[in-house]
Amino acid sequence: MSDNPLANEKISKLLRGFAIPSITATLVSSLYNIVDQIFIGQGVGYLGNAATNVSYPLSTICLAISLLLGIGSASRFSIYLGKNEPERAAQLVGNGVVLMAGAGILYFILGESFLTPLLRLFGATEEVMPFARQYSEIILLGMPFLILTNGISNLIRADGSPKYSMLCMLAGAVVNTILDPIFIFVLDWSVFGAALATILGQFLSFFLALRYLWRFRTVMLTRACFRLKPRDNLRTLYMGISSCINQIAITMVQIVLNNSLAYYGARSIYGEDIPLAACGIVMKTNAILLAIIVGISQGVQPIIGFNFGAGKYDRVRQAYRLAIQWNFVVSAVGFCLFQFFPTPIISLFGKGEPLYIEFAVLFMRTFLFMVLVNGVQLLSSNFFTAIGKALKGLLLSLTRQVFFLIPLVLLLPLRFGIFGVLLAGPIADFIAFVVSILLVSREFRILNGQMQTC
Repeated sequence: MSDNPLANEKISKLLRGFAIPSITATLVSSLYNIVDQIFIGQGVGYLGNAATNVSYPLSTICLAISLLLGIGSASRFSIYLGKNEPERAAQLVGNGVVLMAGAGILYFILGESFLTPLLRLFGATEEVMPFARQYSEIILLGMPFLILTNGISNLIRADGSPKYSMLCMLAGAVVNTILDPIFIFVLDWSVFGAALATILGQFLSFFLALRYLWRFRTVMLTRACFRLKPRDNLRTLYMGISSCINQIAITMVQIVLNNSLAYYGARSIYGEDIPLAACGIVMKTNAILLAIIVGISQGVQPIIGFNFGAGKYDRVRQAYRLAIQWNFVVSAVGFCLFQFFPTPIISLFGKGEPLYIEFAVLFMRTFLFMVLVNGVQLLSSNFFTAIGKALKGLLLSLTRQVFFLIPLVLLLPLRFGIFGVLLAGPIADFIAFVVSILLVSREFRILNGQMQTC
């Protein structure tokens, strides 16, 4: 164990080595939707943007499943490596892959069976529905492969190969980016072409991730590793639940946002379709920033998990604090872009009538006003998961989305109309930041006590 760099390498060097490839991988993953949004906006118009927006919860649910199984398996994998128990770690890899495959197939079947009512739930209007169905029917085909790719990528990073994990995602994104303009503009396949380009990229990423299963560096996988152990797998689900719930909460927020924007938009000068389209652009632009923060979080997870398992609590605190510092630098850049350059960002997604641009700029500046601190809650939630305290991570993952944002989205418009929907974002971000700082500070005091008794 002492030969493992996670045990004794400088924390800043470890975080660079793990987080930068992870950031690249999560950025690439988010670009699947961003690239589609840009090309659809240019080729189809704002109704196409609205269609990808109401379809987006299908992707966030998919990510929730992959995080439940991927983060859960990778967190336990790291802890058992820190305890120097490679056989147990190998068993967690095999069981995790089987669970990912089964969950992906089940999600595809349920998604295709209930697609129309789901899209209506997600906020699709009559004008948007034909585009949303055409896009979603194809996207669902790639969901089982996306779940496996994202889940296995977490295990690959925990195995000490973050660059290969990055390669898996990067290869698929390159394919998607090349095929999107060909399918949309050259072949004139509209949103169908964008969806097809996406899943072809996902197929390539999946095969690259699957290939790694025979190349693990720290463990040896055997057939026995893939035999499910139901009781033990409950612990894996427990470890991944906070990351999963955070994504489900994002899905719930998207549904409430879409429906609130359509309802109050219809009672304003903007109508119901303009707010839906603007929301899609703003949320997916913010998703780029969140992808970087998620990448930092995933990069620091094996460092925190290994050192916690090894009883090196001082290194655990160092890793968390450095990740928070990285987060503030990235968020500061995002804040400046969202506040001072919203129009050029929105213009990337196609032109629209003046009211559309006006509302999109207002949405971006208002809803993302507290973006400087909203990554602290995500990093802190995953910190608790990495040290095996998944219930605290779950509680923290619910604060911003469920406990604060959804109630505010429902209540503030009663007084401020559609502007109240936009105000809910920064208020929820600030409250969640305060709660995160309080919980992590208390946990650090506990770790200090454990260090003194060692």
